[in-house]
Amino acid sequence: MTKRTSLMKKTISSLALALGLLVGANSVMAQEEGGLPSAGTNIRDQASLQRGAKLFFNYCVGCHSLKYVRYSRMAEDLGLSEDEVMKNLNFTGAKFGDVVISHMSEESGQQFFGKAPPDLSLEVRAKTADWVYGYLNSFYVDPTRPVGWNNTVFPNASMPFPLWELQGVQTAVVKEGSGEVEKLELSRPGKLTPAQYQQATRDLTTFLEYAAEPAALQRQRYGIWVLLFLAGFTFLAYLLKKEYWKDVH
Repeated sequence: MTKRTSLMKKTISSLALALGLLVGANSVMAQEEGGLPSAGTNIRDQASLQRGAKLFFNYCVGCHSLKYVRYSRMAEDLGLSEDEVMKNLNFTGAKFGDVVISHMSEESGQQFFGKAPPDLSLEVRAKTADWVYGYLNSFYVDPTRPVGWNNTVFPNASMPFPLWELQGVQTAVVKEGSGEVEKLELSRPGKLTPAQYQQATRDLTTFLEYAAEPAALQRQRYGIWVLLFLAGFTFLAYLLKKEYWKDVH
C-alpha cells in the first residue's frame, strides 16, 4: 500500500467519523428541543401532496396565504389540470397564474385573533416539518384561552384549531403540583381515526414543505444526474492525472 493510498483512506475515515458525529449531535439536539415526533414527509409522493393541498385549501386558506406559490406552478408540480385546480382548490376567485392569497385581511386577523395570521409559504423552512406536524397533532381544548384551544408545541397560540372535526377533541392531563401538561387524551373522537388523522396531518405538512421550496422537486430529479456527471468527471480526471504523472518520480 502506498503512502498516498494510506493517506486517502485515513482522510475518508475521518470524514465519515465527522459526519457520523454531526448526525448524532443533530439527533440529540432534536430530542432535547421538545422531542418532536418525526413527520416522515416525502415531497416526491404526489398523492400525498395532492391530499395535503386539498386539506390546505379546505381548512387553512381562509386565514393563511401562500404568497410565493402560484396556482399554475402548483398544478404542474402536483400533476393536476388547470380545470381541477380552479374548480377544487381556488376558493378566492384568483386567476390561474396568481399566487395563493387568503381572503382574510390583516385588519380582520387583528380583530378576530389579536394578530394577523401569518403567511405559510416558508413555515416549514422556518420551523421544520417535524415542528409543523407536531403542532397540528398537539391541540387540546382550553376554556381559559380566548379561542378555546391551546397547544403543547406552541403554548398560548392565537390560532383556533381548524382540524378539530377530523381529529376530535383532545383533553390535557396535567401533572399534579406542577401544572404542566403530561399528555393529551382523545376525549371525543373525530371523523378520522387517530392513524388516519396522523396521515392527514403528514400530508398537509408535506404540502407545506413543498410550498416552502417548489423547486426542490426539480432539484431532486436533476440531482442524481449531477452526481453521476461529477462521479464520471472525477474518474476521468483521475485517469488523466495518472497519465500525466506516470513518469514523475
